[in-house]
Amino acid sequence: MRSSPTGTLALLKDINAAISSWISYEARLVEGTQGPLDTLDRGLGSCRDIAVLLIEAARALGFGARIVSGYLANVNETPSSAIGSSDAGSTHAWAEIYLPGAGWMTFDFCLIPVAVGRDIRQTVPVAGSFVGATNDFLGMTVEVQVRNVTANSVGGPAGS
Repeated sequence: MRSSPTGTLALLKDINAAISSWISYEARLVEGTQGPLDTLDRGLGSCRDIAVLLIEAARALGFGARIVSGYLANVNETPSSAIGSSDAGSTHAWAEIYLPGAGWMTFDFCLIPVAVGRDIRQTVPVAGSFVGATNDFLGMTVEVQVRNVTANSVGGPAGS
């Protein structure tokens, strides 16, 4: 039996939807990602685990794919429908897949991109180390302010 071919974008959206329905979000504050097979076996993963799973699925089909690291954008200060933390400014990771003729397609929403890379280790938004006695380290905070910015408030469009 012959059926009509599946469009590329429809295929990728179906894969993304299948992953979203199969894998539940799990906030993981530990560094790094779990492997795609671990994510599938557990049925749980952080946003970066889920993004890596989608990227590897797309690459297995011959698509170029990359990971993006950034922050959730919730400029309306209302709860978002994003997986995981809905707080504006929370760190987040998602997948982009290259479609010839269309370019890089984002498979997520509510985002402020900060870093793009082929591998998750290239896109860590905050990294570092501390050397010294444990009682020397008093703590660390990171604050991200999300706000709407118009072209005029940042000097106008590029090239003007």
